[in-house]
Amino acid sequence: MSVRIEGRAEELLKAKNFCHVSTLRKDGSVHCAPVWVDVQDGLAVLNTAEGRVWPRNLERDPRTTLTVQNMENPYEYVEIRGQVAERTHDGADEHIDALAKKYMGVDEYPLRQPGEQRVVIKVAADHAKVIGS
Repeated sequence: MSVRIEGRAEELLKAKNFCHVSTLRKDGSVHCAPVWVDVQDGLAVLNTAEGRVWPRNLERDPRTTLTVQNMENPYEYVEIRGQVAERTHDGADEHIDALAKKYMGVDEYPLRQPGEQRVVIKVAADHAKVIGS
């Protein structure tokens, strides 16, 4: 059963805080990577490039845990456990530009690589809890 990300959890995702996305490798071990995060319509929204490890892991097993720590108070964070609700290339370039504005203060994402295909991954939360607030 999905829960909506709202209140303080939503505030932490909207702020300039980094997200650690944890996925499962084929052998069952955990892979964790820091990423930029956004929230739309109660879902956590991530953006990445095709071919990276963590989105490949999510193709095989859509379960994930996201941890977003408050950069202003590192003792406060939100833990989100859920699974991929949507994966799309539609609007992915515009979305990474919006995230670059949020995190870097620039209008266009400056780290694009030639031939890179961006993908938006939306995560529906089964559990979302703010700790330390």
